Amino acid sequence: MADPKFIKDKDKLCELAPVATAAIERHVFVCNGKSCSKVGSAEVKDAFVSELESRGLRYGKESKGRSPEGPILLTDCGSVGLCSIGTAVLVYPENVWYAQVRAEDVKEIVEKHLVGGSVVERLALVNGRKA
Repeated sequence: MADPKFIKDKDKLCELAPVATAAIERHVFVCNGKSCSKVGSAEVKDAFVSELESRGLRYGKESKGRSPEGPILLTDCGSVGLCSIGTAVLVYPENVWYAQVRAEDVKEIVEKHLVGGSVVERLALVNGRKA
């Protein structure tokens, strides 16, 4: 196996991965693990894409319908280890875990939490319990 390319120059790394220096305010993870995918995680992710991009909030390349100035980074990820609460959505830096999120919940999460700064209590887990 070939050695992976290792770049020592941090400026070059930031040029290749501009997200490293972007003014990201929140990072939203949507679980797409096996259990979450069975309860609609793809639809939840699609709803976040639609809602964030329509508001110009999703960070990324303009050529992909995103905003280079967008304050929210959206990432789908493998299992977060909470298979029984799917679809799981995590919001950082607040460290909020949302449980049993459906596509129809996304507009409320975006409006109240990501834009307004208030946690959507009916979906949030606090100390392992519903808030």
